Amino acid sequence: MAKKKATKSKPAKKTVKKAAKKAVKKKRKANPALMKPVTPSSLLAVVVGPKPAPRGQMTKRLWDYIKKNKLQDKVKKTMIHADENLKAIFGGKKSVSMFEMTKLVSKHIK
Repeated sequence: MAKKKATKSKPAKKTVKKAAKKAVKKKRKANPALMKPVTPSSLLAVVVGPKPAPRGQMTKRLWDYIKKNKLQDKVKKTMIHADENLKAIFGGKKSVSMFEMTKLVSKHIK
């Protein structure tokens, strides 16, 4: 049998990895249209107060009212049971879903 010649192995080339540049994220700016104060209608003012406030603050005040008066359904948390003040806002409906509520409330914001 013939002897096999030992082949010289070449050392692997070292590659220099360049540091990956991270994309610099710009800080999100608040949408000025969402921060604009809106005025509640007289019906909504009974629940959230008469002072103009941003739309998000109006929603927060409405949820505070709902939780304070325990108007949220105990089993199905997405349903809101209306008291006399909310029935006027909800167009006479006894209960609405929280998603429908935002649509109905938007009619009472100027």
